[in-house]
Amino acid sequence: MIHFSINKNLFLQALNTTKRAISSKNAIPILSTVKIDVTNEGVTLIGSNGQISIENFISQKNEDAGLLITSLGSILLEASFFINVVSSLPDVILDFKEIEQNQIVLTSGKSEITLKGKDSEQYPRIQEISASTPLVLETKLLKKIINETAFAASTQESRPILTGVHFVLSQHKELKTVATDSHRLSQKKLTLEKNSDDFDVVIPSRSLREFSAVFTDDIETVEIFFANNQILFRSENISFYTRLLEGNYPDTDRLIPTDFNTTITFDVVNLRQSMERARLLSSATQNGTVKLEIKNGIVSAHVHSPE
Repeated sequence: MIHFSINKNLFLQALNTTKRAISSKNAIPILSTVKIDVTNEGVTLIGSNGQISIENFISQKNEDAGLLITSLGSILLEASFFINVVSSLPDVILDFKEIEQNQIVLTSGKSEITLKGKDSEQYPRIQEISASTPLVLETKLLKKIINETAFAASTQESRPILTGVHFVLSQHKELKTVATDSHRLSQKKLTLEKNSDDFDVVIPSRSLREFSAVFTDDIETVEIFFANNQILFRSENISFYTRLLEGNYPDTDRLIPTDFNTTITFDVVNLRQSMERARLLSSATQNGTVKLEIKNGIVSAHVHSPE
C-alpha cells in the first residue's frame, strides 16, 4: 500500500511534464493514465501515448521535494483528472496514501479527497534500451539544432518519413541534421567535440518539439541512446523515449546546389523584421507569397493584398 508525502508544487510540476506524453483521446484507454511507482529511492511518474514515453524521477535525496516515503507500491490514475485535483489542493505539503487496493486518499491542509485508481500491472512496459556508451550533447545545443531544422519537416502523413528530422553522425564526430517537406529544406552541420559511434536515424519532428519542451535549459547535458526502432534522451531525472521513423530518408545532398548564380548576405534581424511585416499582408493573398527584388545592391520585399 503506497504512502508518501511530498512538496505539492514540485510534484505538480513533475506531473505536468510527464503529462506531455499522455493523450486523453488515445485509442488505448490505459494510456490516458499516469503510472506512479514508489520505491525506496523515490517516486517515478510514467506517461506514454505509444509514440512518446516519459519517465520522471523524483529522488528522495532531493531536498526541495521534501519527499518522505512510508510504504512502497505502484498505481495508475487518470492523468488529467488527477492533475486537476492536485493543483486545486490548498497546502504546500501533499500526503498520498493508498487505503484500499487501488484506492487513495490525498490530504493537503484541511482538504481530503478520495480517488479510485487502477492496477499498475495493466500498464504496458516501456521497451528497455541497453545502456551502451551514449552520445552526450549539451541540452541547449540539441534544442538549437531542433529549433533550426524541425520547422521544415512535413506535417502531411502522405510521406511519413518527411515528418521527421534526419540525424546522421559520420566519421564519429561529423553531425548532420536535415528536414524537408519537399518545398523547403533546412540543414545544419557541426563537428562534435568528442567521438561517438556513427548512426543514421529519422526522429519524428513532433517528438523533438516535445523534447524541447520537457528538457529545460537548466538541464545542462543529455545522454542519447539508440535501439533498433527507438531512441532515448536521458538526464539525471528524466528519461524521454520516442519511436524512430522507418524507411530511407531521401538523399537531400543532391537537392543543394554547389554553384550559385547569385549570393546575398543579409543582416538576419533586418531580414526577419521585413518578412514579419510582409507576412501580415501576404497571409491575405491567394498563395501567401512575398516577392524579393534585388537591384543596385538593394533587396526589396513586395507583397500585394487584394484588399
